[in-house]
Order: sequence, then structure tokens, then C-alpha cells
Amino acid sequence: MSDELRAGVIGLGAMGANHARVLGELPGVRLAAVADPDAVRIDAVARGRTVRGYADAARMLAEERLDFVTVAVPTRAHVDVGALAIERGVPLLVEKPLAATLDEGVRLRDLAAARGVLLSVGHIERFNPAVLALKEHLRAGELGRVFQVHARRVGPFPHRVRDVGVVLDLAPHDIDVMRFLLDSEIARVQAETEQRINTEREDMLSGLLRFANGVVGVLDVNWLTPTKIRELSVLGERGMFVVDYLSRELTFYENDFEPRDQPGGWAARHLKGVSEGPVHRLKVEKREPLRVELEAFARSVREGAPPAVTPDDGLAAMAAAEALVRAARTGAAVELHPTPAR
Repeated sequence: MSDELRAGVIGLGAMGANHARVLGELPGVRLAAVADPDAVRIDAVARGRTVRGYADAARMLAEERLDFVTVAVPTRAHVDVGALAIERGVPLLVEKPLAATLDEGVRLRDLAAARGVLLSVGHIERFNPAVLALKEHLRAGELGRVFQVHARRVGPFPHRVRDVGVVLDLAPHDIDVMRFLLDSEIARVQAETEQRINTEREDMLSGLLRFANGVVGVLDVNWLTPTKIRELSVLGERGMFVVDYLSRELTFYENDFEPRDQPGGWAARHLKGVSEGPVHRLKVEKREPLRVELEAFARSVREGAPPAVTPDDGLAAMAAAEALVRAARTGAAVELHPTPAR
């Protein structure tokens, strides 16, 4: 492998076009080829770049020597396009969700493992600088015991083509972030969904997640809100952290119920009350999450290291999303079990 990695992008919709833009700017990476059946999209991405465009992903993978590709086609095509890259031995990052169904996701994971091909899933919020900063604060024990994680991912009804409902489209972002922050698996889910706009699938989710470590996760997800909100809060005995995904800001609301100088510190006592304390705007490096994500994947390709987001991470998010849909349909809590091992 040369010092410069040759990259390709399959699917040039809104997300794929952004992949192409960022890959065209990354040091040590050259955007060599793109594939999309829409010639207008190819021309828009290739303009001003030395990049070959293909109407067919299979032909691109056959004719180009690529060090890795990113796959940003519609969800229903993930398994087929992903399999093409794996069969050619090309490392790939597949936009979330990993596949349209859990069974298809398991098929991709197992195929990549059998062929020894690096496979990652594009859970971009994991690379949001505010989330990465929050992870460090939690790892340092600054919140004490964690009680609840609450995510709001709401906004207007999207005009892009949708082949999945709001649960599989949006909820995996926050499911993955919660697992990442808590270092714990989901044991049980409950949910209510609605179809308020004339579509074939749900456009609103109110979900509850019970994690194995006892923390409760709350999901408020919809396509019905006339303003875009992307927010996550983590509540614990010392206060509450709040992430604004859009502005990449992290705020800490401190619980000031007891004096800070009490002997023994927080670790030596139990929570006895809650009172408003100081508000801290914490320093966060304002970097584009997609750039951080693609840098991390390129580094894994170059070093032959495991990806930051593994196929099993993607499958865990999918399993929880499918369980939420099932819980809403049946009205009963759904227990989660480990994803089938390879």
C-alpha cells in the first residue's frame, strides 16, 4: 500500500457527496473514483477534480485499484453493494444503518470476516467532538453515578427518498452514542410509534431503553417538528451534561446541593438532594464529525487496525431499532439478546 490511499465513493446523494468532498481534502488520501447512476451527480462531484466517474459500482470496483470505499447508497442496497466491495477485497465504510434488516447486516459482517476485509459503519455522531469530549468527562468519573441518557432527534419531514421509517433512519444515531458513552448493552426496550403523515412507515418514536448497567435511555425521535433539534443529555448524581450535536457544544449543569469541600468528596456519600449550581460551557474542538470519522477509517486502513465502529456496533444499533419497532407494534417490552456470533 502506498503512502497515498486511493478512495472511492459509491452513491452520491447528499451524504455521498459530502463523503466525496471530505475525502478530496484529506491529507494522504486521493479521491480516485465515484459511482452513481445519475450522471449529473457524478459531474457535480468530479468538477475540478481528477476523479473517474462510473454509472455502475461493480464496474468501478473491477476497474479501479482502490484502498477503500465508502458506501452511501439507499439502505435497501447496502447488502448488495457492500458484498460487491467485500468480494473484491476492498475495505469499506457503510453509512448507517449497516443494512435494511438485521439478517442482512449479519450477512455483511460474516462475509467481511470470512474474507478478512475491514468493515465499518458510519455512525457519524460518535465522532462529534462534543460527544468525544463528553466521553472523556464520563470516563474521568466527573458525573458520578449515571441515571439517565435522554436524546432528542427531531425535525421537519425530509424531502429525500426514504426506504425506512424514522426509527431505523434516525434512532440508531443515538442508540449507538448511548452504548458508546455508557459502555453497556441494552437489555430491554419499550416504545410507542405513530404515522402522522401519509407514509408507509412510522414518523414518530417515543422509546425507552433499559441498559444492563441500570441506566435508562429515553428516545424522542420524529419527522414532525418544525425546527431541527439534535440534543443529548446525560443525568447523574453530580449534575447533567448536555450535548448540542448541531453546534458541537457541551454544557455541564452542576448539582450544587452539597458543599464541594465536604470531607470525603462525592464518592463517599449518596445523593440526598438536587439544587441548581454553576453552569459550565466546556471547551470542545469544533471539527466536522464526518472529517473526524473518515480520518479514523483511513487510519484503520493504513495501519490494519480495527475500526472505531465495528460491524457488531452497527448490528447492536440495528437490533435495538428493530426491537423498538416490534415493541411499538405489540405494546409489550422486548428483551434484547446478544447479536448472533459469527
